[in-house]
Amino acid sequence: MISKDLEADILRLYHAERWRVGTIASQLGVHHSAVRRVLARAGFGEPVRLKRPSMIEPFLAFVREVLARYPRLRASRLYEMVRERGYPGRPDHFRHLMALIRPRPAAEAYLKLRTLPGEQAQVDWAHFGTARIGRAERPILAFVMVLSFSRRLFVRFFLDQRIANFLRGHAAAFEEYGGLARVLLYDNLKSAVLERRGDAIRFHPELLALAAHYRFEPRPVAVARGSDKGRVERAIQYLRHSFFAARPWSDIDDLNVQVEAWCRGAAMDRPWPDDHSLTVRQAFEQERPALLALPSTPFLTEERVEVHVGKHPYIRFDGNDYSVPHTLVRRTLVVRADLERVRTFDGQQLVAEHGRSFDHGQRIEDPQHIEALVREKREARQGRATDRLERAAPASRELLVRLAERGESLGAATTALVRLLDRYGAAELEAAIAEAVRKEVFHPHAVRHVLEQRRRERDQPPPVAVELPDDPRVRDLVVRPHPLDSYDALHEAAEAEEEDHGETPDEK
Repeated sequence: MISKDLEADILRLYHAERWRVGTIASQLGVHHSAVRRVLARAGFGEPVRLKRPSMIEPFLAFVREVLARYPRLRASRLYEMVRERGYPGRPDHFRHLMALIRPRPAAEAYLKLRTLPGEQAQVDWAHFGTARIGRAERPILAFVMVLSFSRRLFVRFFLDQRIANFLRGHAAAFEEYGGLARVLLYDNLKSAVLERRGDAIRFHPELLALAAHYRFEPRPVAVARGSDKGRVERAIQYLRHSFFAARPWSDIDDLNVQVEAWCRGAAMDRPWPDDHSLTVRQAFEQERPALLALPSTPFLTEERVEVHVGKHPYIRFDGNDYSVPHTLVRRTLVVRADLERVRTFDGQQLVAEHGRSFDHGQRIEDPQHIEALVREKREARQGRATDRLERAAPASRELLVRLAERGESLGAATTALVRLLDRYGAAELEAAIAEAVRKEVFHPHAVRHVLEQRRRERDQPPPVAVELPDDPRVRDLVVRPHPLDSYDALHEAAEAEEEDHGETPDEK
C-alpha cells in the first residue's frame, strides 16, 4: 500500500526532477511496478524523452555494408576501419554496438532421419580425465560405438587413443554385437582420417585394413558437421551423466568391467528413442539379423614397432625398458604388444616376453637375461685375468693345467696368483711358480710360501701392494728384468781404454 506522502514524492521526483522509474524505485525502496501504478492513477504517462544521437550513426551504413560482405569479421578489425574514418568512440562501446548490429545467421532446421536396421553405426572417442599409474599420468579415453537403428551402445576405456586401441575397440564391439553395420560414421579423427582436402580423403591404412577384413565402409562426416553423428554424441553425454559421474573405480580393468555390465544392463533397458513402448534391447533384437556376419578369423590388433637395442640389453617401448638377451645388443628388433604382453622378435623368432606396464620409466627384466649377462661378464673377467697372468709369468700355464687335472677351482687360483703378481712383481712370481712346479706342489699357497721364503732370505720387508690405475695399458704392463752383462762389458771396455792412455781409475 502506497501512502499519500510516498505517492507525492514519486510524482514530484518523476515530473519535476525527471527521474526515471527505476531510479525512483531504487531510491525510495519500492518496486518499479508500484511507481508505474502511481503514475497511471495520476493520469500521467512517461514523458517522451528525446533520444540523443549516437556517435555510430554516421558510420552505420558503412558498418552494415562491411558486415554484409564479411559477416564474421571481428569487431576489433572493424573498429580500426571506422576509427580511420573518424569514429571518436571507445572500442568497448563499439564492440557492444556491433553485437547488436551484426546480422544473425538464420537458424538451421534438421530433418530427423531414420536408418534401416544393420545399416549404420557411429564411432567416436571421448575424454574422461586422467589416471595416475605409478609415476605416469595417463589419459582416460572411451571408445564409443552406437548402432544407429537400435541405439545399442558399446564402450571400452583405454589409456590412449592410438590406432591400435582404435582397432581393438572396433573388434571388441563387433564381437559384443555378434556382427557389424555396413557403414561406420566417423568424425575427422586422426585415428581414422590422416588428411582431408575438400572431398579428397586419405584414411589411415590400418583402418582400411580393418574395413577390408570385416567388409564395412568407413565414412567420415563433413567438416564441422557434428550433427551428422548426433547419436554417438548423445550416447557420450548419456555415458558421462548416467555411468561415469561419481562412480568409484580402482583401475582401468575395473572400469571396463563396470561399463560392460552397464552397457548390457541399464543402457539396454532404457526406452528406445523412436518408440518409447520398446526398449533398446527389444530394438536390438530386431536389428540383429540384419547385421553383417563376422569373418571366421579375428583381426590382429597388436602394436608392431621396430626398436633398436643399444649397448645395454633393453628395448624401450611406451616409456618403459624391457630386457632382451645380451647377445642381441646393437641390433634392430620388432616389438609386438597387446594390452597384457610385450613380445620381442628377432625376425620370426620370439626372443623375449614380458607383462606390459603402463607406468613410466620402469625397467621390466627377465631374471634369465640378467643371469646370462652376469655369467658371461664373470667368465670374461676370468679370461682377462688368465691372459694377464700368462703374459707376466709363463710358468703359470703349467700350474693351472695341473690344477685343472686335479679338479681345483681355476677362478680362485687365478685370482690368488694375480694378487701375488700385483704384490711381488712378474719376475718374483715367475721364479716362485717355477720352483713350486719343480717341487710338484701345485697350489697358489705353495707359490706364496716360496715368495715369502725368498723375501726372508734376502731380509726384505713385506711388499706393499701398489694400486695401479684401472687401465689395461698400465695394469697389464709387464717389465722384465734384463741381464746386466752388457753393462759389465761396457765397464771393462772403459778400463782398457784408460790403461792405453796410461791412467788408472784411481788416478783419474
